[in-house]
Amino acid sequence: MDGDGAGPGDDRVVRSETTTLSVGEGRGRREVDVRGYTAGSGDPVVLLHGCGLDAATVSYRYLLPELAADHRVHAIDFPGHGHSDKPATRYTTDFFRRVLDAYLEESGVESPSLVGISMGGSVALGHALEHDVDRLVLVDSYGLGGDAAWRPAASVGLRIPMAHRGWWQGLTASPSSVRGHLRSVTAGTPPADLVEDVYAAVQDDAVGRTVRSWQRSEFRASGLRTDYRDRLAELEAETLLIHGRSDPLFPASWSERAAESLPNGSVRVYDRTGHWPPRERPGRFNDDVVGFLS
Repeated sequence: MDGDGAGPGDDRVVRSETTTLSVGEGRGRREVDVRGYTAGSGDPVVLLHGCGLDAATVSYRYLLPELAADHRVHAIDFPGHGHSDKPATRYTTDFFRRVLDAYLEESGVESPSLVGISMGGSVALGHALEHDVDRLVLVDSYGLGGDAAWRPAASVGLRIPMAHRGWWQGLTASPSSVRGHLRSVTAGTPPADLVEDVYAAVQDDAVGRTVRSWQRSEFRASGLRTDYRDRLAELEAETLLIHGRSDPLFPASWSERAAESLPNGSVRVYDRTGHWPPRERPGRFNDDVVGFLS
């Protein structure tokens, strides 16, 4: 998906461009180069990926060009991921929200629809609670629950010197090690092209530093830091929640419960699907998202 791939008159060609954004306020303000991917024309849609093993070209390899038939589509690599800068900074959900705000302002995008998966779902939801958006799609989204069964062990491991680094180095060492990890978060054998995309996305050691920083911010001793459940009734935008029934990270019950709390929410749960519906069930996922946003 990275770069141009068709004739110059084809609006569906995915083009990439690096934009320097000014993120934060006061002494904490910094400039960061962010890679953005755009295609199509029409009402704007912004695609937000998850943390760590993800990037714009991973989760949205197949959705972006399909949406571009009828929309102006934007996807960004968050800092610490993909082809964007990976500064040594404190990565938090709020930091990624500020990046999104800066990107929308710099790009002149107003009232877009947002699609967010995992951590990107929490960024999309947090933005939608404070700004006008057209429609919202949350995919196996973080931010819809206060705790998870694996969180106590994760929060302890994050505070053991070298433990997280050793885990990350083992996970990213080879395509076979990436495949083994993906088996633990997807349902069944992960698609070969997903293994290839994830392996390419995690070869920079700085990505591991990003993951460790974000997880240390979010996976606290008392629970998960970002939890928007008590604000869902405020959200006016029509919202579609998509969730894999076999997601081992964030249970499908989170999305089912959220749909009941949202004024304009609906949910679709995919059987035999884990944490990555856009890549485990790309045909159904694309049909559902394109149909909803149209």
